[in-house]
Amino acid sequence: MKLRLLPVSLSVVISATVLFGGYFVYQSVAMENPLASVVNNTPGVLQLVDTKISSTETTIELKLKPGASLRQIYNQIQKGGASVIGEKQLKLKVDSDSSDSLDAWWSSALFDVAQAMETKKYSQIPATLQARAADSNLKVSTEMDDKYVYVTMSDGTQSKYVMLPRTPDKMGVWPNE
Repeated sequence: MKLRLLPVSLSVVISATVLFGGYFVYQSVAMENPLASVVNNTPGVLQLVDTKISSTETTIELKLKPGASLRQIYNQIQKGGASVIGEKQLKLKVDSDSSDSLDAWWSSALFDVAQAMETKKYSQIPATLQARAADSNLKVSTEMDDKYVYVTMSDGTQSKYVMLPRTPDKMGVWPNE
């Protein structure tokens, strides 16, 4: 039996196009578009930058309006996008218009915050940050839910948003496992 190269090649190309094209259409229409609609209709969200959906997690990159509550935004996206997100872990990446002074201030406060996170004394975080902010013109707010501690820092014109997980990643015996 002699196979013809052109019909076989054409069948492979058409099958691959239909298979992968169908997957990308499904990913876009059934997954990303409904989630984008939820995110864009969430108060406090300025712009949806990117969405990545994998089998274990959904990562949403967005820009927020000044003064937005990161905790409320996270909860609203989690609830509104439950049909798309399902059991996957939701991760938000916030593109903030942080400044060098905000980053430096956060770096100096990070040791105290990390110590409070490690010892699970979460009530120390707002007090520590407020005491440090009293020396500068920063406005700092902290919120917490069962998954994250949310920290918002603003110097009036620029903001920095940080989500600190309450349950740290589990490590093996060696840190590089």
